[in-house]
Amino acid sequence: MPKMLSSSRAAMFPAAAACMAALMVFPMLLLLGRRCEAKVKLPPGTVVKGVIVFGDSIVDQGMNNNLQTTFARCNYPPYGQDFAGGRPTGRFCNGKTPSDFIAEELGVKELLPAYFDPNLQPEDYKTGVSFASGGCGFDPLTAEIATAIPLTTQLNYFKEYKGKLKEMVGENQTNYIIENTLFVVVAGTNDVLNTYFSLPVRRIKYDIYAYADLMIQGAANFIQELYDEGARRAVIFGIPPAGCVPSQRTIAGGKSRACVEQYNEAAQIVNSKLSAEIDYLSNKLPQSTIVYVDIYNPLLDLIQHPQNYGFEVADRGCCGTGVIEVTFLCNKYSGTCPDHTKYVFWDSFHPTETAYRILVHQILQKYISRFI
Repeated sequence: MPKMLSSSRAAMFPAAAACMAALMVFPMLLLLGRRCEAKVKLPPGTVVKGVIVFGDSIVDQGMNNNLQTTFARCNYPPYGQDFAGGRPTGRFCNGKTPSDFIAEELGVKELLPAYFDPNLQPEDYKTGVSFASGGCGFDPLTAEIATAIPLTTQLNYFKEYKGKLKEMVGENQTNYIIENTLFVVVAGTNDVLNTYFSLPVRRIKYDIYAYADLMIQGAANFIQELYDEGARRAVIFGIPPAGCVPSQRTIAGGKSRACVEQYNEAAQIVNSKLSAEIDYLSNKLPQSTIVYVDIYNPLLDLIQHPQNYGFEVADRGCCGTGVIEVTFLCNKYSGTCPDHTKYVFWDSFHPTETAYRILVHQILQKYISRFI
């Protein structure tokens, strides 16, 4: 990597500074919009034109970078240290996220950019983007608390995106692209951990079963609106074992930092209701394929049996002490572990690129025949 000029020297040599900055971005630009060979076997005649993603920080590709009022940003080191060019992009990871791996494995492209990505290319409109924002959830209050981009606004950005695509390729081609795009929704964890268990406002009015119903209603409304906008092929991820992420072990897992069973049970309650609702909607909405994806059990297996996947550490993140650092607490002063490939988690909340790669590959192998 070329060394960046100091601010004083950059002022003296602006052209040189611009060149150095371009060199840092160049590796990523080479990958943006470039199609790749599918790593999963698609049925004969199957077309996947693009991948479009909504949700929270697990699939946020940098939408929160410009939200100055939110703490849920990570466009600074050590985030992105293993990304193209070692450049932090706003992905809540050391490298690629599930959004990237889904697009890559389906042969759409190697990187899925955020809709707000300043390097967005015309080809990206044809192959998809992510509208996801770290901190959001199915409960509207969740995004409000985190000052994230709520799902309703993410949907409005999608409508705007469709309008731009229509200007580029026309209405018929736009409809064809949207109908043959895979829509991905990842949300719900922030609702359970941040809104329900961390604050009293929802617990005063709802028990966990009633709150799960509120979440499911939000999810159902969002899926219906996506369908009304032309989406016909969608996967909706369930909630992971939220009580086993490092930060929750630290906050509520006691001296032993055990998994918080109350949080895991809540996740399972929500997942059961969400799975049933997805089945109902898939049957209700004509010509639609909507699939619920279980992420709870695959991630729990990585956490409980890390050695089976080549990991050594599953109860701490790679960043800092690994027990609490996430977003602004994980920074250039925190330090990182010697070998992140041995860790299931990158920070105290989000998995590493290595863990994401394993999980996405497992999921696509299991569900590909159902949503393609």
